[in-house]
Amino acid sequence: MAPKDIQQQTYEIIHCLFDQSPENSDKTSQDIETDCPDDDDDSFDPVIIADKLREVGDELDEQVIHQFKNALKSSSQMQVEAVFRKTAEMLCHTWMSERGEVAMEKHLLRATVMLGLYVKRNCPRMIPSIQGVMATFLNTRVTLWVSQQGGWDRVASE
Repeated sequence: MAPKDIQQQTYEIIHCLFDQSPENSDKTSQDIETDCPDDDDDSFDPVIIADKLREVGDELDEQVIHQFKNALKSSSQMQVEAVFRKTAEMLCHTWMSERGEVAMEKHLLRATVMLGLYVKRNCPRMIPSIQGVMATFLNTRVTLWVSQQGGWDRVASE
């Protein structure tokens, strides 16, 4: 799968991850309109992938979250991306030292989702900013790895 396709899928997954409507939790990719042409790969479903990522990201490291919350409170809109990136990388490195057998990209993915879900629950006014930050961060850091794994549907099924 081409990295450009994965980047578009990343945006769709992040959108689904932050979708707060309870009635939308049963949606499938057929219910979501996108600006990209139809794909021959029917196995990609951003709702299912977002649900799986949400399960992974629900674990909170309280100490890191406390630091993240304080940093977000004192950050300007321009600094949010740097705070997010720094915190996700710190979590990833901590987890890498504990579980080095797991790919770094999986740790980055888990940290990104965890921080995004924290913002969704505790700082709803920041959701639009964080969605963009998350998509950019993941597209920069894990697109090649997702492509090597065979796409988001394969990553979510592991």
